[in-house]
Amino acid sequence: MKIYLLSLGVGILVGAIYSFLNVRSPAPPVIALVGLLGILIGEQTVPLLRQVMSGNSVNLTWFNHHCGPHLFGRLPQCRDAASDLKTPPSENAG
Repeated sequence: MKIYLLSLGVGILVGAIYSFLNVRSPAPPVIALVGLLGILIGEQTVPLLRQVMSGNSVNLTWFNHHCGPHLFGRLPQCRDAASDLKTPPSENAG
């Protein structure tokens, strides 16, 4: 999660610098984000098509293993909420 907050912070800093210098970003934000999404999807179509053309099946497990990490990066993992509530046995004795 820290990397996402760091990325957001750097983006805000760059935006503030652009505003301070009175310049516009190189591309409208929505168009730029849609273009980046298209690039990510396009990069994953080749491995997907290779998998299909080789006669192998494409299921959710394959997609999550081969495409998911590239599209979404390493997503933060959820901790078990129940384990957070438990206290270590050494603290219970006493």
